[in-house]
Amino acid sequence: MPGPVTRIGITGHREIPEAAFSAVRAGIRAELRDRPAPSTRVLSSLAAGADQLFAEIALESGIPLTAVIPGMDYENHLGGDEVRAAYRRLLKCCAARVELPQERTHDEAYHAAGRYIVDHADRMIAVWDGAPARGLGGTADIVDYAHLTGVPVTVLWSPGVRRA
Repeated sequence: MPGPVTRIGITGHREIPEAAFSAVRAGIRAELRDRPAPSTRVLSSLAAGADQLFAEIALESGIPLTAVIPGMDYENHLGGDEVRAAYRRLLKCCAARVELPQERTHDEAYHAAGRYIVDHADRMIAVWDGAPARGLGGTADIVDYAHLTGVPVTVLWSPGVRRA
């Protein structure tokens, strides 16, 4: 009989400075290493930056991915063509997909997606420089929510590196 499943969620910045990128990538790999697919699942909104990097590493590791899609015209707000293409490619590889109800604003939709991930995770990884959120639903808001609800958070970043 299989053991319990550990669900790991991601929250993080859309832009990861080059000075922090290798540490973040190595940190995600270390967090997912030795986590066999049958007993691990990951959740991501597949946004640019931390979300897509986490999803890529999870899939490379054979860990099933659940996409949590904010309730809005999400794909059109992800960024340039390259980011949208990566989103579509990752979405096709997902084991499951959760489409959230429509929210009034994009910020509210991002916040709802972040809260959903925390609410459905046993632990979180935050790719975070420690700075306050730049809008509702930003990384700091989701880390605060995880702390409030008792979900453990591992923060990955390079000390002293700030986002642009």
